[in-house]
Amino acid sequence: MLHFESMKDASEVFKALGAPMRLKIMEILYEDGDKNLNDLATMLNLTNSAISLHIKKLEEVGLIEIHTMSGKRGSMKICKPLHDMMVIDLLPKKLDIASYKDEIEVGCYSNCQITATCGISTKDHIIGEFDDPRYFLFPEHFQASVLWFTTGFIEYNLPNHLTAGQKLTELQLSFEISSESPGYNENYPSDIHFSINNIDLGYWVSPGDFGARRGRFTPNWWPEICNQYGRLKTLSINKDGTFIDGGYKISETTIDELSIDYTSTITFRFSVPKDTKNVGGFTLFGEGFGDYNQSIKMQTFYEIQKS
Repeated sequence: MLHFESMKDASEVFKALGAPMRLKIMEILYEDGDKNLNDLATMLNLTNSAISLHIKKLEEVGLIEIHTMSGKRGSMKICKPLHDMMVIDLLPKKLDIASYKDEIEVGCYSNCQITATCGISTKDHIIGEFDDPRYFLFPEHFQASVLWFTTGFIEYNLPNHLTAGQKLTELQLSFEISSESPGYNENYPSDIHFSINNIDLGYWVSPGDFGARRGRFTPNWWPEICNQYGRLKTLSINKDGTFIDGGYKISETTIDELSIDYTSTITFRFSVPKDTKNVGGFTLFGEGFGDYNQSIKMQTFYEIQKS
């Protein structure tokens, strides 16, 4: 899902889609599936240079990705849409909405138990060596901007700003994640599970471990054979259940079932159990990596209880 918090934030996408030909390109990609540039040019009666300019603009605003495949007459560029949904918050954020906002760095986890393949890296260098879980416990892990493992879990202590008289009504967590395979594999599903205070919240099936192109913010020194970016997902727990990206319910677990008040600790866990259906690993991207250049974003909504 592509999420913008205001129309201003989405302005570059509006500009990109302002050209009728680019709208047509997106319609073709969603209706007929991935297409190479030559096919698109033929279908739309455009020159190769013209289709390349349109594709470049759509790629710049994060609507599509391009990867290269071998063909009968050499290599060919394949266009693939990145998102199955775009959400724009049209209603301006009101000052009286009661909430707290936080960002938790990828490396600031409190506990982990993982298996290889695995690794951890700052924006500037890999911590230790690949496929050795010991390095997840090195003090330098607090500076990490990306991490990955095959099975196990990574756990974060989330800040709790609630005070006496404030009742938690919704918890939202936003993060960029993907599967984890040796090197990368675009078609490599993984069941990524979520829990808070050991209460299961459900799971999301990541379609793959993406590396056919470099992430928009992935540093130039990062090896091309490694995964490059993920999917931006928003996990929401409210009175109606637990949802991914606002509309898809992944469990019946409600915010009240978490029993969080102003005295509570909040422990959030990503995991890939060994006995899940799709054991495809887990990658978490933070600032300086991936397509979204963000840490784990958290928003805590509350209401004032009447005495």
